[in-house]
Amino acid sequence: MIRLLLKLPLCLTLCLSLACCGRAKSEKLDPNPAPPAELGRSFKVIHVQVALCDNASQGIAPVPAKIGNGDDPANNLYWGCSDGARSIFAKSPSWKRLSAGKVDDRPEILERLVFQHQQNQAILVIDAWQGAQIKPCIRQFCQSLAGQYYESLKLKAAKGEATINLGGGADFLAFIGHNGLMEFQIPQYPANPNRKQTVSAAVFCCKSQSFFSGHLEKAGAKPVLLTASNMYPGAFLLHEVLNGWFANEDHPSLRQRAARAYAKNQGISTKGALTVFAPLP
Repeated sequence: MIRLLLKLPLCLTLCLSLACCGRAKSEKLDPNPAPPAELGRSFKVIHVQVALCDNASQGIAPVPAKIGNGDDPANNLYWGCSDGARSIFAKSPSWKRLSAGKVDDRPEILERLVFQHQQNQAILVIDAWQGAQIKPCIRQFCQSLAGQYYESLKLKAAKGEATINLGGGADFLAFIGHNGLMEFQIPQYPANPNRKQTVSAAVFCCKSQSFFSGHLEKAGAKPVLLTASNMYPGAFLLHEVLNGWFANEDHPSLRQRAARAYAKNQGISTKGALTVFAPLP
């Protein structure tokens, strides 16, 4: 865990600069595409986009160089550090890693990790995007929210081989990183009427409710956790929220879960941590 003295300035600097593996095949489809065929899927799918922290290209005050290199996932704040996505899920007893590696014809994704939940068999796919590619990362996330982007993935799961849909085919979508919408705009994509499932979504960046709620609404995605203030988007939050989501907890319970995890990590009160996360209906 990064010490509190680093984290608190980091939460501000990341968001206040304005005052602020499995083999995959990318699907380039027309608007409102029909979801590609799936085989052997009997489990939930979670797809997470992580935009690596990058001093050189993102609108942030610089963090220590070693953890702020968006081309180096192994040491990056949001990936290889102790609270990063790779570290949190690799050390979790609830998740088993199935694969790690590159994605065919996707050089902007520096590493893809695939995990399977030990109890409910859910598949979790986490992509580490090059820091300089934060805009296309967020664009793909927003397209996925609306079911306007699909990607097929073949994998060997606990019960055998399967072909599943990522992006718009996931049951749960999440973004982790700097709130790039403070610096650039992404179109709000309309919900695809051909999408087969309800999509839950969480956005772990500073003030995500203010910047992403319109995208979620137009996309027809159900928000389960958004943030109300500047914050540190450690992947321990995603881990905890997924535990509650698997248990079908309501929004207030998920918000409390996130607040408790954040309070423990930051060394603050749960009451104070609760203000970081937006109340949802």
